[in-house]
Amino acid sequence: MHNQQIPTDGSNQHRDAAFQPDSGLLEALTPLQGNERIRHLLKCFGLRTSLVRLKVIDALLTAAGNDRRLGVRGMHSHLQALDIPLSFLSVREVLKRLCSEGVVVLNSDKSYSLHPQAEAVLVGQIEA
Repeated sequence: MHNQQIPTDGSNQHRDAAFQPDSGLLEALTPLQGNERIRHLLKCFGLRTSLVRLKVIDALLTAAGNDRRLGVRGMHSHLQALDIPLSFLSVREVLKRLCSEGVVVLNSDKSYSLHPQAEAVLVGQIEA
């Protein structure tokens, strides 16, 4: 009889039921990196993770790190330059949704930036 819980990739590895995670490893992973911290941010604000949201927030973080601000057109151009095939309308709608949920703010110069509360979540100061 075939057991569906056993991997069929030819591997005969068995997992020990008494496995205890290494607490040092967990502490090392505590500061979330890359997409994981963006996923955490979206979860804190009650939003699902999507590729478009990940890319838009990552672009905002990159722009902020370079002391730049991006509007919808700048965001779209930035993503196109990275070979990320998102339509202008998709980028605009994601930015509008992120604004309405309080993750992103629309500045007076029509550029977007992360809300201070979202920045605090990213650096681990608060849980939204």
